[in-house]
Amino acid sequence: MKTRDMAAAPSGRGTTVAPLAGGLRLERLRDVALVPALLILVALGAFVSPSFLTQANLVSVLGASAALALVVLAESLIIITGKFDLSVESIVGIAPALGAMLVIPAGSAGFGTEWPVAAGLLVVLAVGALTGFINGFLVVRLRLNAFIVTLAMLIVLRGMLVGATKGGTLFDMPPAFFALATTTLLGVPLSVWLAGAAFGVAGIVLRYHRLGRALFAIGGNAPAARAAGINVDRITLGVFVVAGVLAALGGLIVTGYVGAINANQGNGMIFTVFAAAVIGGVSLDGGKGSMLGALSGVLLLGVVQNLLTLAQVPSFWIQAIYGAIILGALMVARLTGENQQ
Repeated sequence: MKTRDMAAAPSGRGTTVAPLAGGLRLERLRDVALVPALLILVALGAFVSPSFLTQANLVSVLGASAALALVVLAESLIIITGKFDLSVESIVGIAPALGAMLVIPAGSAGFGTEWPVAAGLLVVLAVGALTGFINGFLVVRLRLNAFIVTLAMLIVLRGMLVGATKGGTLFDMPPAFFALATTTLLGVPLSVWLAGAAFGVAGIVLRYHRLGRALFAIGGNAPAARAAGINVDRITLGVFVVAGVLAALGGLIVTGYVGAINANQGNGMIFTVFAAAVIGGVSLDGGKGSMLGALSGVLLLGVVQNLLTLAQVPSFWIQAIYGAIILGALMVARLTGENQQ
């Protein structure tokens, strides 16, 4: 049983709260562990390029990271419950593509149905929710392995996207499909405000609401959580559905940022998603993690990519650097006592 459970459990010998308090202090330190690294990168960025600290560049970093942030949030919630969902990267592509093809005319590679724009946007969210429900049903109700199920779903959705678009690119979409990325509030894209609000709500729920405590309990020890009266199956299924919707919203942001939808949208995104979650302190064993840490991981990778771009480092090195960051984060986690067997 985890330290958190042992500290909280009643005992006739007078359980001390010292281990719990120490654990909470350590978790809070991990939440802000990436802040010094971010500050160092900002200082390095100012040295590398005078344009790094300009408002336009900083807003660009935030805008480019907004879609990733929502998908990282989706994956982090699932990982906290002790599961995985590899299919979120395919939802990023298929959800906005199906919504758009129901709206745009056949001459623009649509289905020819020409639904109202609002209906098409609802379809985007519905596709994400339905995919999450199917994943959750297979994992929770049929007890199938989450990794294999979502890997298969990733492949299925990727094939559906390529087949539906015939390997091409969708243009001529209504402006509403681009609104999250192109509309600004106080000089900042709506996508950034949306991502910030989503992380804020998730952080409050995880820290203060009983549902958040249930997620940690399920990821830490599902049988114990079930014995404590937590509806493990329903909550886990709900998390998959919420993750699907968040990934679909991330797909809309990518669509607006790029200005089109191609057959490769979201392809390979899952590696960056896991990188951000892991370096943000979300334990792959489940039951541990914070939204502040996950968001810090997103910002760290966004700043790293921006620095590499400004320094004119070839883009194909970025994935290698992300991989090295993941390995480094895992080793640090091991040294600090995380992920112990």
